[in-house]
Amino acid sequence: MITYSIIPKSRLESAHRLDAEYYQPYYLEIVKNLDKLKAIPIKEVAVNPKRKFKPQTDENFQYIEISEVDLSTGEYSKSEILGEDAPDRAQWVVRKDDVIVSTVRPIRNAVSLIKEDAEDLVCSSGFAVLEPKKVDSEYLFVYLKTRPIVKLLDRLTTATMYPAITSDDVLNTKIYLGNEKFRQEIKNKVIEAQGELEQSKSLYSQAENLLLEELGLKDFKPKDDLCCVVNLSNIKSIHRIDAEYFQPKYEKLIEKLSLKKPKSLVAFISNYSTGFPFESWKYQEEGIPLVRINNIRKGYLDMSDVACLTEDDYLSAPKDIAKSGDIVLSMSGTIGMTAIIPDDMPKSSINQRILRFTPKGIDKFYLTLLLNTIVGKYQLERIGTGGVQTNISYKDIKKILIPELKNIQQKIADLVRQSHEARKKAKELLEQAKRKVEELIEGRRD
Repeated sequence: MITYSIIPKSRLESAHRLDAEYYQPYYLEIVKNLDKLKAIPIKEVAVNPKRKFKPQTDENFQYIEISEVDLSTGEYSKSEILGEDAPDRAQWVVRKDDVIVSTVRPIRNAVSLIKEDAEDLVCSSGFAVLEPKKVDSEYLFVYLKTRPIVKLLDRLTTATMYPAITSDDVLNTKIYLGNEKFRQEIKNKVIEAQGELEQSKSLYSQAENLLLEELGLKDFKPKDDLCCVVNLSNIKSIHRIDAEYFQPKYEKLIEKLSLKKPKSLVAFISNYSTGFPFESWKYQEEGIPLVRINNIRKGYLDMSDVACLTEDDYLSAPKDIAKSGDIVLSMSGTIGMTAIIPDDMPKSSINQRILRFTPKGIDKFYLTLLLNTIVGKYQLERIGTGGVQTNISYKDIKKILIPELKNIQQKIADLVRQSHEARKKAKELLEQAKRKVEELIEGRRD
């Protein structure tokens, strides 16, 4: 079906855009609705503080990169950087209650609300930083995550290979404020969601601590040694000569695990596949979800940036069809990230370089947690190969050691399960808040 818009020449001249995509009917309808709602530019309620990051020698900083933002909840993870080693993209200092929104495509909906008061927090140049002045940060956060606003920001992108917008584009985007009661309702849902997320993190941390204490790994932080002595027979039997493989920290971990009489991972796998190389041009906006490496987080899936398949493409790779309860593990890039296919995804398929397996004889929540701790991380890190991008193979993955800890396995699993339930509740609350704003912006609610 062909869609089109008829635009007066004067509007083309004022917008300085001739591309048809800019004048899609959906965009025009949203702009019309915002005008009807008497929406105002974001710059009237928030500013870009432009706190330029100036790296200093020997000072530690916490760095937020776009790829580290959970697209569904806005949570961000941080990497530690030393001032003099800070990447060029480390550009803006952020403060409590700032809202940061990505300015690069295709992950424009990477929006985060900063809720910690830290003097050493820095974000990448791929974010626009907003300091709310006349609006609650919680409301601005939700507003920028709504579908119509994400679409309007995408509309403003320029270039083709690296589409991007500017901070001014974000500041000039119109925001509907509604009345104070409406904004307070949205704010309350965000605050409640953040409480659930904190509960989720706390429960997950309890499970992780219980596991590591039982394994004697609670304070296990061995340093990389500059040298070590290895028998020639070991090198021949393993078929590896790289020094990294023989780091003593790996052997120390194995010694700890051996005390618990572990089994190889393969003992807990009933069936598996390693993904299918679906061609990206076949991706759909709607259909059957395709799990890609970027969707796998530590213990769960984030399907906000989802690619979908048609029924025919889904059925074309039957061995890579996943079902609820299966476990997926990344085999390239950030290797070893492990998650469970949730109950609300009864149909999905697995993209290339992802191990999918159905667990047996062990609790899936316990096993996923185990693989995401240093127990899995170190073993998978050790068997990694490659230069620029690390890779691991199923042949090696299936050999890693898994301690069962039958005496506390269920207790650990229950904590992880509760953590997932709290996260699900938080996502539902945020979706409710987004829907209320979207309905008004799209003219679906009086």
